[in-house]
Amino acid sequence: MRGTLIRTLGLICSAAAALIAAGCNNSPYWAGAERENTLFYTFDERSPRSLDPTQSYSNPESAYTFQVYEPPYGYHYLKRPYILTPKAAAEVAKPHYVDKDGKPLPDDAPADQIAESVYDIKIKPGILYAPHPAFAKDEKGQYRYHALKPEQLQGKLSPWDFEHQGTRELVAEDFVYSLKRHASTRIETPVSAVFSDYVIGLKEYIELIKREDAKLLKDVPEDARDKPFLDFRRYPLAGTSAPDKHTWRIRLKGKYPQWSYWMAMPFLAPVPWEAEAFYAQPGMSENGLSLHQWPVGTGPYMVTEFIRDRRHVLKRNPNFRGEAYPCEGMPEDKPAGLLDDCGKTMPFIDKLYVTIEKERTPRKEKFRQGFLDVPEIERPEWGVMLRSDADDSDDVKRMFEARGFKLPLMTDISNWYLGFNMLDPVIGKGDTPQQQAKNRKLRQAIAIAIDWEEGYGRIFKYKGGVAAHGPIPPGLFGSREGQGEFHNPVTHVWKDGKSVRRPIEDAKKLLAEAGYPDGRDATTGKPLVLNYDFQRAITPEFKSENDWMVKQFAKLGIQLEIRATDFNQYQDKTLRGKHQIFWGGWLADYPDAENFLFLLYGPLGRSKSQGDNYANYDNVEYDKLYRQLQTLDDGPQKQAVIDKMVTMLQDDSPWCFGYFPWGGMAFQQWIHNGKPSIMIRDMAKYYRIDTATRAQKQAEWNAPVRWPLALFALAAIVLAWIARRSFRLRETATARGSAATGNGSATAAADAT
Repeated sequence: MRGTLIRTLGLICSAAAALIAAGCNNSPYWAGAERENTLFYTFDERSPRSLDPTQSYSNPESAYTFQVYEPPYGYHYLKRPYILTPKAAAEVAKPHYVDKDGKPLPDDAPADQIAESVYDIKIKPGILYAPHPAFAKDEKGQYRYHALKPEQLQGKLSPWDFEHQGTRELVAEDFVYSLKRHASTRIETPVSAVFSDYVIGLKEYIELIKREDAKLLKDVPEDARDKPFLDFRRYPLAGTSAPDKHTWRIRLKGKYPQWSYWMAMPFLAPVPWEAEAFYAQPGMSENGLSLHQWPVGTGPYMVTEFIRDRRHVLKRNPNFRGEAYPCEGMPEDKPAGLLDDCGKTMPFIDKLYVTIEKERTPRKEKFRQGFLDVPEIERPEWGVMLRSDADDSDDVKRMFEARGFKLPLMTDISNWYLGFNMLDPVIGKGDTPQQQAKNRKLRQAIAIAIDWEEGYGRIFKYKGGVAAHGPIPPGLFGSREGQGEFHNPVTHVWKDGKSVRRPIEDAKKLLAEAGYPDGRDATTGKPLVLNYDFQRAITPEFKSENDWMVKQFAKLGIQLEIRATDFNQYQDKTLRGKHQIFWGGWLADYPDAENFLFLLYGPLGRSKSQGDNYANYDNVEYDKLYRQLQTLDDGPQKQAVIDKMVTMLQDDSPWCFGYFPWGGMAFQQWIHNGKPSIMIRDMAKYYRIDTATRAQKQAEWNAPVRWPLALFALAAIVLAWIARRSFRLRETATARGSAATGNGSATAAADAT
């Protein structure tokens, strides 16, 4: 018994000593993760809905698609204004023009003489796709996995569960195939309406594919998840071809200068037919195997882990050819160290490790502790939020400075707004001229009442900006924001050299003229209740913003009901046209005013054609001006067209113009080459990590508090000593008692004798 007690005491003391020596590790990752060449960051709420480049168009999805896919062009990482640079293409191609008879025209030919713009894009030879079973072939040169049966897919939940992987060279036909996919009936194609306006024959091709796909699906149940392979190679499209292995030709109607910008987006990234054939096999969809989760590209990274709503991992593509880090930039880039890696081969990082974090506060705390290298890779407001935290507290500011957080700010091209679904009978366009006038006044009244200067200029400074008077951010040709006496006459007046929001009395007057005096229906007397379809779950940080929005409507006596969903559910709701008032924002795809004005182009109505006109705004005159805009180079004529379009939008008010946000990123001191930008979406390949510094700083910032462990050990020793002492006392008492009992027995025996 005594030996057991001593051994127990020894174990307790040894454990306490070990705890004191080792401390405690509060890292959310595996042991040694801080020394690996891995970038740690988070995503918000839900996993991407789709990583198919033809369908994917949202900002959270771009954080993955741009790391995996390579469109023909990209943007120079450091130069501003943004400059197109080749990616998969060998150079940025200039179009050549021909007239209606096919005769060549000079580069400066008037737009009305140009019948076609022809682009011949030279593709870099030797580019390889990332490893994937879709390319794997056997010894006879046959595809190993293109004729699988469902039972052969048992246990295969990712492409990496297949024994064999393969690759092949990128060819021009892959780009031809990707452009044809915008006629697909199998997935959403958000920009097919834009493309079909310009790509020769695409409108007719869309109808052809509908007919051919109907034949393929004739005997397939409507609810079947697996559908036979729709092979676009079988159907030629006049507007796209491959004259040779490495030349991709595109033929457009008329003149469309913005087309080059579209070629910097994943919509025109190459899609190999083998991938579609592979994923179209029976059982694939059931196992979650599709381009929605497992993209196949030529970019620097590939998706190797996809655990929905938990974790995504991208690893270095071993077949990526490598690219040289830029050696030129802006004057301020060299002092900032952004040219230190000039000429070195990218990507620098081996793995991107992305985990879900649903709320802002824990994400901030993990960043402060050093467990996140950047909070989110694609969101441009983290630098603003953290700067706001530092401005509100001297202690926080000192801590941020001591830890060397990098919080660069930018003024970039994006906006936030409140939109109205123009298909809605109450807030939308209206069926009759009288109803249209009333509904317009209702929208205008709301636009006056929402005080963006207060909300996102003074209250929500951590994500605020400058109140907008139109849809086009400053910094783009055509924007008049902040210039002269430009303002939105519906919501503001010019007074004392600045724009001032109209008084609430003006809004109440418009509301009464709309048929809702004091926020009640003039006919029934019932209160006006409007629905706000918010595209995020209401976390504590969003609740305050939504409460503020409710108060803005309450100024007019209007009751605003919050209908919050996650982003994917919100997308489904808008496709069905079931939204009423919604929160929207746009991060520019390319640096041209058209990229914001197209968000209200009629043929791109969200609920009719799956486009990005979430307001479903449909105005014949606006659409006519938009089509004219697309043919114009920067100049006075283009400015005049933009001015007309903006004036029209101010009057119709399909949006309540919100604000142009300040932008900024947040980087740890060990992350190099971080430059905030909205246009640059393939940013991960430029980043470099100093892993030794990260390991050192994580240890410093999360050093364990050791005295409680020492106190625990001391307490354990004291308790053990007390236990041992009690045990010895009991032993001694038992021995004495036994001796006394023994003597009494002997005496009794003697007496008996």
